[in-house]
Amino acid sequence: MSSGSLMADDAAREILARTRYAATMQDDQSLHGTMTKNGLRTPISLYLRQSDIQFRYEAAGQEKRFHMRLEDDDFSLYQIVGDKVTPFSDAQISEPINGTDFTYEDLSMRFLYWDDASIEGDEKVSGQLCTKLRLINPSQTSGQYRIVYIWVHKKFGSLMKMVGYNAAGKPLKQFQVTDVMQVGKQYTLRKMRVDSISPKTNKATGITYLEFQKEKRKKSRFRR
Repeated sequence: MSSGSLMADDAAREILARTRYAATMQDDQSLHGTMTKNGLRTPISLYLRQSDIQFRYEAAGQEKRFHMRLEDDDFSLYQIVGDKVTPFSDAQISEPINGTDFTYEDLSMRFLYWDDASIEGDEKVSGQLCTKLRLINPSQTSGQYRIVYIWVHKKFGSLMKMVGYNAAGKPLKQFQVTDVMQVGKQYTLRKMRVDSISPKTNKATGITYLEFQKEKRKKSRFRR
């Protein structure tokens, strides 16, 4: 590997670290919102506790919980039932949440913790200048994506777009952030649209919207 490639990979990891920081804000925070598909709303809450990101959603009148533990080279998902904590199987990670187009893998954004990253260049997303990164899944069995491309806002470091591909190089899902909000000193997503894509037809087969409540007295920096 050339020294230029090594430098590019280091730069990609620095961008990823900043993006993870923007996504989790690295401080104790709580975000509340909804996932909406075909008019059906699923309440969702994220509790950001540095190395432990907890998720809670409501389905059929019951509260469901899971979390992601962040350790060195480990970003495992665990489901919480009562006082019992058990790891997700590879199959469970890719299951849709309450009939939406979000899987557990999607909502936790596990791909942001893959170490094999490289910079593809700069592109605009919704008029915003972004750095495009290519991420490779370290596992051949965990999760539905083998390669993920992400677009990171060059100024704010927030995730703006993501497209996940299967082993055959076919797109499976696209995420588009349409609005962000400022929480503390960081910018994080406020609204996102996710499209499930058929690898055979390359057409959308389902659309889900994710929206978090806007923090009081905070103004969105940009909006499409």
